[in-house]
Amino acid sequence: MARPDQPTDELSEFAELLTHEQEFTRARDRIDPEVRSARRRRGLIIAAICVVLLLAAVGGYIGWALTAPVDQPEVTARAPQVPTVEAAAIAAPLSGASAISVAGADAYLGEGASGIWSSSGTGDPLPIASITKLVTALVILDKAPLTSADDPGPTITFTKADHDLYDRYYVQGATIAPMPTGTSMSLHDALAAMLIPSASNYAEALSSRIFGSQNAFLGATRDWLAAHGLTGTTITEPTGISPRNTSTPADLLTIGKLAAAHPAIAQIVATPSISLPGAGQLYNTNGLLGTAGITGLKTGTLGEGTSSLLYTATLDVGAAEPLTVTGVVLGGVSRESVNATVIDTLHSIRSGFHQVAVATADQEVGTISTPWGSSARLVVGQTASIFTWSDTPIVATMDIATPPTYTDGTVVGSITWTAGPNTVTAPVKIEGSIDQPSEWWRLTHPSELGSLLDAAG
Repeated sequence: MARPDQPTDELSEFAELLTHEQEFTRARDRIDPEVRSARRRRGLIIAAICVVLLLAAVGGYIGWALTAPVDQPEVTARAPQVPTVEAAAIAAPLSGASAISVAGADAYLGEGASGIWSSSGTGDPLPIASITKLVTALVILDKAPLTSADDPGPTITFTKADHDLYDRYYVQGATIAPMPTGTSMSLHDALAAMLIPSASNYAEALSSRIFGSQNAFLGATRDWLAAHGLTGTTITEPTGISPRNTSTPADLLTIGKLAAAHPAIAQIVATPSISLPGAGQLYNTNGLLGTAGITGLKTGTLGEGTSSLLYTATLDVGAAEPLTVTGVVLGGVSRESVNATVIDTLHSIRSGFHQVAVATADQEVGTISTPWGSSARLVVGQTASIFTWSDTPIVATMDIATPPTYTDGTVVGSITWTAGPNTVTAPVKIEGSIDQPSEWWRLTHPSELGSLLDAAG
């Protein structure tokens, strides 16, 4: 009887399981809306947090990008090229010998310019002709000084023996000046008659009168030469008519400076002409006086091929002070050629000093550029030139500083040029302006901005 009941038990178990499943489904249906609602709220909260974090990040980036420091503009500067100047060529005689000394120009011409600055030909002794009379005058004034240029000194009265010198030198072809017996004149005027027309009869008469004899004069002359270190000079008589009166260019420069430093001699040799009682109107043999700045000193001629000139000149070349030139030419072929050489020499010295243009206003000397594309030029603020001699090297140096702003016209430094003793400076300024980077450039170029730490200061 039991077996027929078995299917009924299985159906009961199935019905019971079905009942439990239905109850679970009804319970689940009651719980799921709450779970879903909680999940939605949690998702919204997470989304909101993400949005806030994103907005904070974006806002922080924008704030940093708009305030972060940028690199200073790149400045490229270069000094303008210094112009090339040709060296001055100093004119020299084609024959004979010459030497030049220039005082007041050592800073331009180099140390030693006041000694022998330039020379040509031999340095050996050559005949000096009437340049001898400068030595005669210096030796006489060493024995009988004149205290000033206007001091007349003692009175000289010429005798018949003095007058006879006129005829003796006349037949020798020497330059002479009248000297009537009994004529009286001051030592100053007698020296003028000796030096201005180069009167040989006055040279012997004065030297004999002051020293008592020619032997005494020649002895005093040797002592005077030795005292001044003029070992290259030989004087055998007071006029220069003898070719045995010789000197070197170096010694003659010293003699010229001694003569130019003596007030009375300097005044006399700078006088173009003079009228003296008994002697009449006398004219200076130095036809270059007043030409090319020449102020003295003495000519000398013994004949063809023996023309000489010991000269002084004052040259205003544009320097702080005029230059004092002492020069000599010995053994020129003629008076005309010697004079032409001296004028050419002085002209070549004068023209060797010049203003050299080193920059013009608004000349570009550099650029300013930025990563964001803004640029400007660096230009010289004014035209500049420098005074110098010949091809003296000109050195340019630049000093550029970082300006507070990069605006048009801002002076950012200077250029200084140096040549010899002179310097000149010109400002360097900005032409154009450097604009600040745009906000868009800042936002789109983060790698070219400073760090957050930099922005924070």
